[in-house]
Amino acid sequence: MRIAIVGESLIDFTATSGLNFEGHEGGAPTNSAIATARLGQSIGFISQLSTDLFGERLLQHLQSNGVNTDWVLRSDAPSTLAFVERTPQTNRYAFYTQGTADTQWAPAILPALPDSCRFLQFGSIALLHEPAASRIADLVEAQQGQRIVLFDPNVRLSLIKDLPAYRANVQRWAAASNLMKFSDEDAAALAPGLSLAEVAASFMQHPSQGPRAVVITRGGDGATLFRRGKAPLEIAAPKITVADTIGAGDTFDAGLTVALLEHGVEQVAQLDSLPDATWLAVLRFAAFAAAINCTREGANPPTRAELQTALDAGN
Repeated sequence: MRIAIVGESLIDFTATSGLNFEGHEGGAPTNSAIATARLGQSIGFISQLSTDLFGERLLQHLQSNGVNTDWVLRSDAPSTLAFVERTPQTNRYAFYTQGTADTQWAPAILPALPDSCRFLQFGSIALLHEPAASRIADLVEAQQGQRIVLFDPNVRLSLIKDLPAYRANVQRWAAASNLMKFSDEDAAALAPGLSLAEVAASFMQHPSQGPRAVVITRGGDGATLFRRGKAPLEIAAPKITVADTIGAGDTFDAGLTVALLEHGVEQVAQLDSLPDATWLAVLRFAAFAAAINCTREGANPPTRAELQTALDAGN
């Protein structure tokens, strides 16, 4: 196993018209796990799934896509549900998380990740609910110095009851990470009024902790990489016809970790020494993977073969 992802797994019900909804397996960490597996890397998922009908579907979805579920616990608590309505600018969400299986993830003994695992990804709404949030933080802190930690806050304002406290928590979670990725919408929620460069810098203030690099995605405008002591790098987004943006950021996360591994990045220090040309190749890989996902309904990341075809075509 090369990559591990911890967090929620849920059913996204996407509005088709009025009160008609279509269900998709989802949850940002789950989407990233599926994307990672389809892109050809060995991935393990860490969470707790319900034994209800939705939980069974989620487990089947992970396993059928080649995700290792050895660290998935089971519970008779209900599954988390999310309802999504598309708007021309973004997506609106309604989450049902009270007492659900993934929010109750709290193993007495934390998972022991194998030495082969070089990346651990965390973030999203799992960090908004106890006891899962505290145990995820414990897991992340236990991995310090052992593997590269990617943090994607995946901000959902409708779920955040105390925004100032949440912003403070994001700073704490970021300090435990080595690589951070979020969207321009997330940046506006976390630090309103600041430029993207200023937001990125706010997470890299401490010289000995926190992310070595911050990637901020900007939808159809591409993505920007910020690093300590170096000029930003920008990548353009591929030109596509968008069908749905659900899962785009999650697929981008998967593209980042998969591409970094394929360029030999397995230690935190390598994030500092990676040449600009390699970073641009990594960002292009992630951007194209996310773009393909956006041409489809729901979170439906590309296979490695599909992505390679798009990269070769260069459109």
